[in-house]
Amino acid sequence: MDWLDSVKWDAQGLVPVIAQEASSGDVLMFAWMNREALARTAEAGRAVYFSRSRGRLWHKGEESGHVQTVHEIRLDCDNDVVLLKVTQQGHEPGIACHTGRHSCFFQRLENGRWQPVEPVLKDPESIYR
Repeated sequence: MDWLDSVKWDAQGLVPVIAQEASSGDVLMFAWMNREALARTAEAGRAVYFSRSRGRLWHKGEESGHVQTVHEIRLDCDNDVVLLKVTQQGHEPGIACHTGRHSCFFQRLENGRWQPVEPVLKDPESIYR
């Protein structure tokens, strides 16, 4: 059996993916993959996701240069969520978020409001042209 057949794909043929920084354990981002994206990620050792808004594959860092080198690919106990252990390339610490932050999870609930608690490391206007 093909290892991709073990993944429980949703009705759209997608699986949710969490990217976690291998060195720190920081959760960097959440995205989606289809079968081709997961296969390419495993083959190349670099993260490839499926963009639902664009309806196509996107190689992490294709515009920004903030590539994710993949060290491990894990599947959860229900076979319906993928975890990538990555090294985030580009800028130190690596920028994973399109807002120019290290992690997409930069907002924390404080007193009933979402507050940004991580700095912008690089202005997104200078990353995406």
